[in-house]
Amino acid sequence: MVISGIDWAIIISYMAVSIGISMYLAKRAGQSTDDFFLSGRNLPWYIAGTSMVATTFAADTPLAVTELVAQQGIAGNWLWWNMLLGGMLTVFFFSRLWRRADILTDAEFVSIRYSGKEASFLRGFRAVYIGIIMNVVVIAWVNLAMVKIFQVIFPDFTFLGIESFSILGIEFSSHLLLVGALLVFVAVYSSMSGLMGVSITDSIQFVIAMTGSVVLAIVAIKQVGGISGLKESLSPSKWVFDFLPVINSEPQTGVQGTGVLKMTVTALVAYLGVQWWASWYPGAEPGGGGYVAQRMMSAKDEKHSLLATLWFQLAHYALRPWPWIIVALAALVLYPNEADKGATYVMVIRDFLPAGLIGLLLAAFFAAFMSTIASQTVWGTSYIVNDLFKPFIKPKATEKYYIKVSRITTFVLIFFSLIVTTQFSRISDGWKFVIAMSTGIGLVLILRWFWWRINAWSEISAMVAPYLIFPVLKWGFGLDPISADFELCLIIIVLWSTAVWLTVTLLTKPSSDEKLKQFYTKIHPGGWGWKKFTKLYPEVKQDSGYGYLFLNWILGCIMVLFFLFGFGKILFQEYLQGAILIVLALAAGYGIVFVMNKIGWKNIK
Repeated sequence: MVISGIDWAIIISYMAVSIGISMYLAKRAGQSTDDFFLSGRNLPWYIAGTSMVATTFAADTPLAVTELVAQQGIAGNWLWWNMLLGGMLTVFFFSRLWRRADILTDAEFVSIRYSGKEASFLRGFRAVYIGIIMNVVVIAWVNLAMVKIFQVIFPDFTFLGIESFSILGIEFSSHLLLVGALLVFVAVYSSMSGLMGVSITDSIQFVIAMTGSVVLAIVAIKQVGGISGLKESLSPSKWVFDFLPVINSEPQTGVQGTGVLKMTVTALVAYLGVQWWASWYPGAEPGGGGYVAQRMMSAKDEKHSLLATLWFQLAHYALRPWPWIIVALAALVLYPNEADKGATYVMVIRDFLPAGLIGLLLAAFFAAFMSTIASQTVWGTSYIVNDLFKPFIKPKATEKYYIKVSRITTFVLIFFSLIVTTQFSRISDGWKFVIAMSTGIGLVLILRWFWWRINAWSEISAMVAPYLIFPVLKWGFGLDPISADFELCLIIIVLWSTAVWLTVTLLTKPSSDEKLKQFYTKIHPGGWGWKKFTKLYPEVKQDSGYGYLFLNWILGCIMVLFFLFGFGKILFQEYLQGAILIVLALAAGYGIVFVMNKIGWKNIK
């Protein structure tokens, strides 16, 4: 494939805009950690929400979706669509609480909710485990996607004539070095401008990435004779077009050779009954967390926090998937015998786009990659600075010192991510590993806001429990928790983890009454779990209207899913069904506004 001058001009222009924004905002970001990590808590909802969407639109996402569609058809996306249920909980039950908490990171939440040495340990442990270990794993699978993209786009690239080299037994390919160079560029602009620069560039990157995805979908569908040609080509496997899982007692083999092509009852229970509330996953944490919590806490006020998170759910689940799915389906027709299904997404770019559009799509991939890496590094460094250095390592340092540490930490995270990238082969395996190893923590993350009895030991035990049973499942019972037996193992792990943390909670002391009082008076979450404190402190005005919020949760899920399916039906030329679904989605949206007005939407500040 030849990349023309106009392609390079588009790519370079995009890079120049990104670095220009960072240079412009660098001085403001360097004033304090609050400015660097939370943009002065002044982000409007549309910037904060779009930044959330852009962060979850990584270079790995369309490739992983292509893998899922090849294995299980459109319904295979329920691996991540199910997380809408937890995300919508965050919108109505948690977004305002996060903004109200007035903290810098979600790890800092530990310090306002729990007491004792175990709370200090948990804060530091979360900073290391999530801010470094899990963060590096996430960055690594995003890196892997860019490696695959570069392998397809630049198949003959070598570094000084060397295809790969080994350091301390770890093999680095020339294409991984290209990714490393791009990572350095991201580290420079994200460490300069902090969250404000990242959020603004995220918004620009999201527009570029979505434009590129739509253009590629149009080109891909033309190559297979339009929607009618696509349906005809895949007619022997009509299940591939099903939006909802097809229940089947046995895994089946379809046109692509192997894979669970129709969802078993176990898989349905795992995805729709367990995963969305039980597992921690970046961007879809039950109760909110990570960079989503960071954006909620950076919003102008509680209302902007709620609106940002609602826009995120709508754009993330209803707007973005279809261009990727269309390309994935077309790739099944165009490359039926290709082993690496994820790479076929990039092959469509390589084989069918003209000059100019290639540059746009490469810029789109760079935008998707860079927005995710920038957000992950800013979020990860906020843990290191705010939850390790400030409380434990150097508590009385200057703000300039902490900003300096954050900028150095950005490059350290990127270095380790390159090493971890060499250990992954499939992107979707990375997704499943994180989900499996965090299963069981979700309910604790939800209940810690609404039940005073949850303590630091609850979280610690829930985080450790999956690692105790994982080797038993894998080597003791011969199961494959990351691939063939993922769904079954997910259910087993959540049952085990829940039993562990509940037992530990009831056998250990709760946080001190003073700490719980401080939390209750500051957050005033309300609900049955705080009745003890409601009686003790009747002067505190607690939140109410949880029945209405639960109704909005249902309406929000209906709105997003009906938009998602409605757009899909229209794309597949089922216009009447599509129009009905979209009208119902709009009605659900109106219902949300009506309910919020009833419980005092205008009073949310």
